[in-house]
Amino acid sequence: MIDPNVQITVMTSDKDDDFGGDSSVALQTRPKTKRPPMYKVMLLNDDYTPMEFVVQILERFFGMNHSQAFEIMLTVHKKGVAVVGVFSHEIAETKVTQVMDFARRHQHPLQCTMEKE
Repeated sequence: MIDPNVQITVMTSDKDDDFGGDSSVALQTRPKTKRPPMYKVMLLNDDYTPMEFVVQILERFFGMNHSQAFEIMLTVHKKGVAVVGVFSHEIAETKVTQVMDFARRHQHPLQCTMEKE
C-alpha cells in the first residue's frame, strides 16, 4: 500500500552501451511535510480585570489595533471567553506565558489558555 504522506518521483534514463539499449528506472521517495497542529489562544472573563487592561494586552501581545482589541475585549466580557489568535504550539505557549506574567505583575487575575484547534 502506498503511504499518502510520501511523494514518489520516477526518474528514467536510457543508456546506450555495447550490448544495445538499457532502460533503468530509479525511484526516489521524499516524505511530505505535515503542517504542525495549531492551537487557539483564549482569554477568559473575570470580574476584576479592568476592560482597558484587556485591551492593552490584546494590543501589546497580539498586535491588534485599538478597535480590534476593544471588540475582542467586549466578546470576552459578554461571552466569557474569546479566541484571540491561532498559532503553532510554541508560539501559543509563549503568548499564554507572556499574558499571564504581565497580568500577575499588574496584580490582575486574568486567565489565558490554549487548546488544540
